[in-house]
Amino acid sequence: MKTERRSAIKKMFATLIGVTGVGVAAKASTSKVKESMDVTSMQGGPLFAGVTKYGNLIFLSGIGAHVAPFTIEAHTEIVLKGMEEKLIQAGSSMEKVLKVNVYLNDIADYKGMNETYKGRFGKNPPVRTTVAVAKGGVPGDSLVEMDCIAYI
Repeated sequence: MKTERRSAIKKMFATLIGVTGVGVAAKASTSKVKESMDVTSMQGGPLFAGVTKYGNLIFLSGIGAHVAPFTIEAHTEIVLKGMEEKLIQAGSSMEKVLKVNVYLNDIADYKGMNETYKGRFGKNPPVRTTVAVAKGGVPGDSLVEMDCIAYI
């Protein structure tokens, strides 16, 4: 599994080496994966994609937990289950996640989030960045939001 992740990361960077600057996103040929959630703007048009596929990579946008109970453990569980469902729909799995970004509403929830997060990505967990968001918190009253990059 560790070798597969490294191989996928190498392929991702090899793909991007020939393209420079901001043009990477503009030149990328993407195909949208069927989404379970419609994300629209105030004007009624698409604001962002919940899931995007590029080559053998899957990019999941932020997934939050916008329901009670309001405990970090419950919200982390909801977010991780949502992430797993979207990855499976896209043809991937939690074991194929390369990178996770975690956004906490309060850094005091770090330990509780870690307890629920631990072991969810197989024997070789992905790289991860965890930050506490600034004033205003995570959108939609979620205590935690996560996004990720995985491979197929």
